[in-house]
Amino acid sequence: MCRIAGIISNVLPANEITERVSIMCNSLKHGGPDDKGLFLDEKANLAFGHRRLAIIDLSEKGRQPMADAQQKAWITFNGEIYNYPELKDQLIKAGAKFYSGTDTEVILAAYLHWGTAAFSKLRGMFAFALYDIAKSITYLVRDTAGIKPLYYHINNGGLSFASEIKAFKAARIATEPDQTWQVRFLALGHIPEPYTTLKNVYSLAKGHFLAWHHHNGTHPITAYNIEPQGIDDIKDIHTAKEHIHDSLKKAIKRQLVADAPIGVFLSGGIDSSLLSLLANEQNQHLKTISLYFNEKKYDERAYQHMILNNLNGEKFTHLVQQRDFETFFPRIIGSMDMPTTDGINTWFISRYAHEDGLKAVLSGVGADELFGGYPSFNRIKYLHYLRKIPASVLGAANYFKADKYRKISFLAHDHPLADYLLLRGLFVPDDIAGILDADIKQVNEILFGENTIPGLGPYNREHAAWFETNLYMQNQLLRDTDVLSMSHGLEVRVPFLDEDFQQLVQSISPEIRFNKNQPKKLLMDSFGHLLPDAVWNRPKMGFTFPLQEWMSKHTEISNPNLYRGKLAQNAVRKFKEGRLHWSKIFALYQIRLNA
Repeated sequence: MCRIAGIISNVLPANEITERVSIMCNSLKHGGPDDKGLFLDEKANLAFGHRRLAIIDLSEKGRQPMADAQQKAWITFNGEIYNYPELKDQLIKAGAKFYSGTDTEVILAAYLHWGTAAFSKLRGMFAFALYDIAKSITYLVRDTAGIKPLYYHINNGGLSFASEIKAFKAARIATEPDQTWQVRFLALGHIPEPYTTLKNVYSLAKGHFLAWHHHNGTHPITAYNIEPQGIDDIKDIHTAKEHIHDSLKKAIKRQLVADAPIGVFLSGGIDSSLLSLLANEQNQHLKTISLYFNEKKYDERAYQHMILNNLNGEKFTHLVQQRDFETFFPRIIGSMDMPTTDGINTWFISRYAHEDGLKAVLSGVGADELFGGYPSFNRIKYLHYLRKIPASVLGAANYFKADKYRKISFLAHDHPLADYLLLRGLFVPDDIAGILDADIKQVNEILFGENTIPGLGPYNREHAAWFETNLYMQNQLLRDTDVLSMSHGLEVRVPFLDEDFQQLVQSISPEIRFNKNQPKKLLMDSFGHLLPDAVWNRPKMGFTFPLQEWMSKHTEISNPNLYRGKLAQNAVRKFKEGRLHWSKIFALYQIRLNA
């Protein structure tokens, strides 16, 4: 797990290319505190940079950027390849030579043996740039779940890339703001891919690679698909449970591979509890990190202790209080690569994990999306009926006072994003226009002027799963988890997003996979009585902090006089009265900071 950056330019001299890549890497030092490296090819006008967080093969042999033994190709790589031992065995039999124990070198050898077909053989989380010297092509490649970020900028016939947006700003490669980001952020609570806060800086789509042809600057972007396992559609519940049981244990086993200390985030919820118990079966020295609060409504210690009592490794628990939030809030904001209404929880638990000596942890992200863990999986059916109401009537919902009813006005737009915004959106377009002093037509054009969402068919749980996976998890949970954990030099691994496990679960009939009465029932049933009943049957809470209370006491966040415009000021007053969710005020606060 690391941070990467690079520039290919026929305009800049070699010394300026290396200087700018060095600046980019310095801005990313937090994500790779163990080492740094730089590769320059003056003939190709190319420089790769790397900041290393050493987890596999901690020796000098793991240093990047890295070349194969014959220096046919160079790579700068961020992530982990969990099936690298199996691939390495195949490649050795095919005649490949290795001089390190790294997964990085396996990527190089796999590419040189299979070409771009190698990308579909990789199992893990990754974003890398690979330069093929003979073909004069540089590939930018991102994993199929979009766990690791990779941003790129094309200008003056050149290509720049980095793991975080701040690197482009630090090196003065791209500094002009994207004028649409505030609209998207106020509607969604995050900035959706491929957009960023910077003009002409985009996120590479998950499961895609960009091929930069050095001789003419063409750069086709191509999707690649994970090699299928050959699993038939599963329509029998007993078969489904057997496969889930075996496949998840396999995913956890290969994601526990590390030469540095590794642990688990244990919140007390179903997903982290299940992960902790399964990981404990394979690693008796596994460390767990848990947080708790004085506020009883959010305190999960009772559930945490039910699991901790069954674990063997070191158990770290930390109290987080209002004063901690006040103290670290400026640092949390500074750690965010782009504005978001999530991630404070990740920042805190990652900080403590780092202090407790960990370099990598397992997280339960992804289970809700796979097995129907969110309220949206049941609520989405109402869209079928709401969509039959005339748009003019739906638009009139904008005049309701209650926030949850005003959101129905999203459906005045015949656009799939409007469906998602009804389920998870923050501010309606009229409010966004008022907050930003913008034209309502412009706001609607930004949100609904184009459609990159595929046809999703009827309003069923599969439809909800697509929304939660590709919009909420992709743009918010995964991005925030990566950025805010790496701000502490911590790698977060997500076994539920293992490519083989995802492929298996998606082959299960929806009638079996989703249960309308008990979220994630199939997942729980697959492991019998491993989880205590009290954890299994508890109400869904998520990894939640007392932010409603803490932000209402924050002198800046809760001060209406610091916000511009009556609409924003009134929203803050409603929040202080307990009539508005903290996420909306947190969004307004970040808009104010970036004004």
